[in-house]
Amino acid sequence: MADPAAFAFARSDFPEGFVFGAATAAYQIEGARFGGAGPCHWDSFAATPGNVVRAEDGATACDHYHRWEADLDLMRDAGLDAYRFSMSWARVMPEGRGAVNREGLDFYDRLVDGMLARGLQPWATLYHWELPSALSDLGGWRNRDIAGWFADYVTLVMRRVGDRIHAAAPVNEPWCVAWLGHFLGLH
Repeated sequence: MADPAAFAFARSDFPEGFVFGAATAAYQIEGARFGGAGPCHWDSFAATPGNVVRAEDGATACDHYHRWEADLDLMRDAGLDAYRFSMSWARVMPEGRGAVNREGLDFYDRLVDGMLARGLQPWATLYHWELPSALSDLGGWRNRDIAGWFADYVTLVMRRVGDRIHAAAPVNEPWCVAWLGHFLGLH
């Protein structure tokens, strides 16, 4: 067994300006059935018998949607500088286009303000592999119209929180979506 002291480090071991942070994905932590969120393609996947162990899904996840303040307190108390979170497209626009779920936008507004109040830099991911089911049913990323739908979603959320976030990534690991998902059909 390795000596735990061998893994100890201090901030001074890292270059000045190094950012210590944590990262999450909305579907994995928020809970998908709260706050007016629409279903996403992972909900459909998890509902298919045999796809996941014990038929578990993201309906509640670890309930970050309701526990976000305590979660941010833990990050602050751990001495982190930043939190990279993702926004659920289906929470903000339940059908992926058209109608906006104000409750979903309000959640991300509170989350970003909560980070800033705790001295955490907000880093946003706008798409972390969570496509609204309605868009998946229309062909998802293979449908040419999705570029416009995604632009509408991104414009909406950036107008709401863009003035307060440190950085934004449009797509988490685009290689996985393109290569594993569409070329190999594995993801």
